[in-house]
Amino acid sequence: MSGRLWSAELAAWIRTWAELFQQEQATWLRLFDENGRLIPTDSMPRQNRVTPFSDIIVTSARGDFMGNRGCLHNNREEIVRPYANRRWILCLTSFKNRRRPVMPPGRYTALFFLDEATALSAGHRPCAECLRSRFNEFLALWAAANPELAGTARPSAPLLDAALHRERLGPGRQKTTTPATLEALPSGAFIRLDGDGRYYLLWDNRLLPWTPSGYEPPIPLPATRPVQLLTPPSIVRTLAQGYRPVVHTSALSPS
Repeated sequence: MSGRLWSAELAAWIRTWAELFQQEQATWLRLFDENGRLIPTDSMPRQNRVTPFSDIIVTSARGDFMGNRGCLHNNREEIVRPYANRRWILCLTSFKNRRRPVMPPGRYTALFFLDEATALSAGHRPCAECLRSRFNEFLALWAAANPELAGTARPSAPLLDAALHRERLGPGRQKTTTPATLEALPSGAFIRLDGDGRYYLLWDNRLLPWTPSGYEPPIPLPATRPVQLLTPPSIVRTLAQGYRPVVHTSALSPS
């Protein structure tokens, strides 16, 4: 296939394609899979996958969890804002046989995450409905680990959301990161190495490179190299208090 460009983010080839589309004959940019097969337009991935850095990207990789931050899309199903409220939650992808479109007009945008650890790094917390037991455990451990923020052993969900929102974003609504050392971090925290744009999960004394479809084999733990902590500090303290997030099966593979 000549005149094509491989997109790692889309996991597809991009090339021009002359056809009749939406009643207009023209030359369009279309996507093809790795074997050169045309990907139907209805199968094109949407911008609704979340990275550990909280960015919302386009990728064909599916996630194990869903979540939302309110309505982020317009009527053309384009992401036009990074969040719409302080209630950033993590949900199951299936609950009580409920069905809904991914981007219904005026309703919340369904976002997808590789796993719970990715969602926590992005600043989301478990849903109090579909993940009730996880929410209760997270809230209790968050309160115990952050008494100055919680003020009580059973803080309200809005108080939790407000505290997390102050940690998620800095000036210009950009994600806040914190300098850290690996020795001080618990399993489940995400970091980025200085001079390296990739994201890494610290899990059971291993440092796993993150990708939208799973984790790659661990890299050697850097002894003294500075790191940037991506997971919000109060959530890191919650992990240290004993909260153990659900991780993708690729993180559990022996290596």
